Amino acid sequence: MSFQELNLHPALMRAVTASGYETPTEIQQRAIPTAMAGRDLVASAQTGTGKTAAFVLPSLHRLTAAARPQAGRFRKPRMLVLAPTRELAAQVAESVRDLGKFLPIRSAVVYGGVGMEPQIRALRGGVDIVVATPGRLLDHAGRRTVDLSGVEILVLDEADRMLDMGFIHDIKRIIALLPQKRQNLLFSATFPGEISGLINGMMDKPERIEAARRTMDAESVSQVVHPVDRERKRELLSHLITEGAWKQVLVFTRTKHGANKLAEQLHKGGIPSTAIHGNKSQSARMQALTDFKRGKARVLVATDIAARGIDIDRLPHVVNYELPNVPEDYVHRIGRTGRAGMSGSAVSLVSAEEQALMHGIKRLLKREIPVVSVAGFEPSRTVRTTSFRADTRPGQAKRFSGFGAGRPGDKGRSWARPAESDRRSRFGRKPGRTSVATGYE
Repeated sequence: MSFQELNLHPALMRAVTASGYETPTEIQQRAIPTAMAGRDLVASAQTGTGKTAAFVLPSLHRLTAAARPQAGRFRKPRMLVLAPTRELAAQVAESVRDLGKFLPIRSAVVYGGVGMEPQIRALRGGVDIVVATPGRLLDHAGRRTVDLSGVEILVLDEADRMLDMGFIHDIKRIIALLPQKRQNLLFSATFPGEISGLINGMMDKPERIEAARRTMDAESVSQVVHPVDRERKRELLSHLITEGAWKQVLVFTRTKHGANKLAEQLHKGGIPSTAIHGNKSQSARMQALTDFKRGKARVLVATDIAARGIDIDRLPHVVNYELPNVPEDYVHRIGRTGRAGMSGSAVSLVSAEEQALMHGIKRLLKREIPVVSVAGFEPSRTVRTTSFRADTRPGQAKRFSGFGAGRPGDKGRSWARPAESDRRSRFGRKPGRTSVATGYE
């Protein structure tokens, strides 16, 4: 099946092409027609299966096809997406922007841990779609800075995770603020008893679909972690590429700005590099990919969303310059190498601030990943979150036994306890720069 066969709005098809999608995933093939028909849906799908586009595309199609009740700054949200963490909310919001960029659709993302005022201004300016974490959305509802009486589509993303984090009562309070007549789309990897009760109470004869689970590991890919101070990552990456004589390297960053900056720094340092991300036109993306495949650029720096359409035969090296916020995205990244029976190498440059993210990845893989310090780039002992234990056997490079779980008060962007950061705003400082650093669009 192709995306053309799904009969999406022409503006959405244009965005699909620009985003690098070629063939819909299993969950997209099965969920999009049902959601486009306006039916309630319960889907079993994990992050990394394409589930975000599976609800964003049909929802944008329906919002565009139906008449808009209001316009301008007085418009009420017509679609609400609830996500368990700020990281996932930010990723969903980015997908909404990328896939809806050729439509007259306005969106806002709201989550805890950042100031309320920018979010209030965005909401009062009038939006069609709100992506939110439950705690912060209820804060806005209590202040009357958001009116949910016009919501036509409700999406619960990673519902089981929201319940695990104690959001069941918040979700019920939010549902009570919505119109009774609406479409409900629920995505969850598992279905504990509380979700079944929630489904029975909010849905009308939902269609149930289940997408195959992703492979959790690639045996043909060798994996290694190099601990390093965050400030020395670029220097270490240059060292690995130069000393290892790497000719073709796909490097992942979390943000578009980070991809641009890293590519520019590497290029200035004598390593031909280019970047690919959602802010680049389709022609610019294709040119960057062509340069990489033909060897004009040794390094292609990409964000997760932009990398979805990348398929490179015999790609030898993948580098996680920054760990993904969602563990399943790690599997998706390293799966770019080691294809068709070929061997591949996946290297992760991990700072002390990212140790909680690394712990989540290892828990998902159900295995340890070798952690080896590169001589001359050993992490600073002054970083409080460091919990490396060096093996000082003579004649060997220092090896580290792993990463601790981190503390909620540690500096950096690991956000090890997203539930607390959302509901109690204990991370009052501004997070590192991302595409949604202000908390709204």
